Amino acid sequence: MAFLSAFSACLQAQEASPTLISLEDALRIALSENVSVKVADKEIERAEYARKGTYASLFPQVDATGSFQRTIKKQVMYMDFDMSAFSGMGGEGEIPGEGTEGAAAADIPAPESGSSSGGGIEVGRWNTFSGGISAVMPLVNAQLWKGIQISGQEVELAVEKARSSRIDMVTQVKEAFYSVLLAKEALNVYKEVFDNAMANYAQTEKRHNAQKASDLELTRAKASVSNAVPNVYNAESSVILALWQLKAVMGVDLDMDIDVAGSLEDYGKSMLYDVNEASSMDLDYNSTMRQLAIQAEELANNVKMQKYAFLPTLAASFSYSFNAMTNDFKFSEYRWTPYSFVGLSLSIPIFSGGKRSSDLRAARIQAEELNLQRADTERQLKIGIRQYLNTMETKMKSFAAASDAVETARKAYDIAQKSYNVGRSTITDLNDAQLGLTQSRLAVSQAIYDFEVAKANLEKILGRDVSGQPVFWK
Repeated sequence: MAFLSAFSACLQAQEASPTLISLEDALRIALSENVSVKVADKEIERAEYARKGTYASLFPQVDATGSFQRTIKKQVMYMDFDMSAFSGMGGEGEIPGEGTEGAAAADIPAPESGSSSGGGIEVGRWNTFSGGISAVMPLVNAQLWKGIQISGQEVELAVEKARSSRIDMVTQVKEAFYSVLLAKEALNVYKEVFDNAMANYAQTEKRHNAQKASDLELTRAKASVSNAVPNVYNAESSVILALWQLKAVMGVDLDMDIDVAGSLEDYGKSMLYDVNEASSMDLDYNSTMRQLAIQAEELANNVKMQKYAFLPTLAASFSYSFNAMTNDFKFSEYRWTPYSFVGLSLSIPIFSGGKRSSDLRAARIQAEELNLQRADTERQLKIGIRQYLNTMETKMKSFAAASDAVETARKAYDIAQKSYNVGRSTITDLNDAQLGLTQSRLAVSQAIYDFEVAKANLEKILGRDVSGQPVFWK
């Protein structure tokens, strides 16, 4: 039994001093470190910026422009008149405005060398520069105004989704915390079973040495000790895994040395809940229903926005620009010509191939789908409330029965142990009593755990704690 003695010593040597945290501490840490909470907060920030971007559509959109064009082939202009018609007016071969006395030539510039093409005149210059500023501002646009209202509801929806993430996270932290307590309780039970098995083995060994116990009893006592060891190892592993899960949900380093404070017995003292209050439990603070309500408002506004697509829109515009056309790149000699205008633009929808009507019908169908989804979701949530209340009621009864069973099993084990010590019972009777005590203690812990998990999920559905206060976080 050298290995078993070393194992027992190892259990005692494992006493460490990790940082103890309560359920409230775990929730407070998770609210600041949990990844899903951080992502939800970022989503709110994104929705806020998206709303600001929508409001920007109400202001003038001002743009500066600049361009350069290099002509590859000039345009050709043709004139439908005969130059010979003017020959008799000022002498043969004379152009109007040119007298025999050497009058000044007409103001029509002579075409450049090679500028004529097949009887036409090439126009324009090789380089064109332009630059300016323009602005457009909507004056009347009902569809845009409704879109801004919808963007505000998107922010509201993001806030509610963030609240939902926090509620889900709180439920996960509670379940993980209770799992650690359950695993620790199981470890304590199996350690006690091991200690009892070691004590019984020592007693049996003394009796065997005194020839008051058979080899069979000694072998069974030793087997009981050996069978208790794997249960302790498994329980220890369960505690480690449960702590990892708790730390992962909290959003802290998995190598952080922490432990949970308290025990399941502390929660067993407050296992009271009026299960007859199911009819008074509403879904006013349920996050899923609140999200669906916001989405219903969005879709109603979306239907109106599609209707507004049939209305005219009015916008104001302004432009101021400079242009220069040259054949070279002597910028200092450019002649810049300004050009500007202000105006109003009225757009009246007439025909779009049925697109606006189709969009309106699609928006209405989407709103009808959401109404059906809301009704079904509400029905499922009410079923969930009843299920969790029924589970809590069952576990309260199980806890009461298991608590009585623990007292009875402990008395039975004490009697069996005393009887075995005086030789009036066998090791088999003692093992049976130990098994009954172990099962009843685990049943108590399991009843408390199931009750608290059902309670946490009920609070999640209600969106409030059991005191009736809604759960909100800033």
